[in-house]
Amino acid sequence: RGDTHVRSLLYEAAVVILTRSQADSDLRRWGIKLREKIGFKRSAVAVARKLAVIMHAMLRSGELFNRATATT
Repeated sequence: RGDTHVRSLLYEAAVVILTRSQADSDLRRWGIKLREKIGFKRSAVAVARKLAVIMHAMLRSGELFNRATATT
């Protein structure tokens, strides 16, 4: 559901978080644990969805991104 282009960008961002990012974050650690359980593609989709939820909450509240509390 939703805009195809936005969904593909979120998935691409999730793949980068899981593979290329060296920054330590709760979101990345959560995604890597999930990858061990359910596989790479499904965990990338889950990270993309969580990233979308975080971004939506940021837009609503006006808060800045905090890497340490990204999964709460």
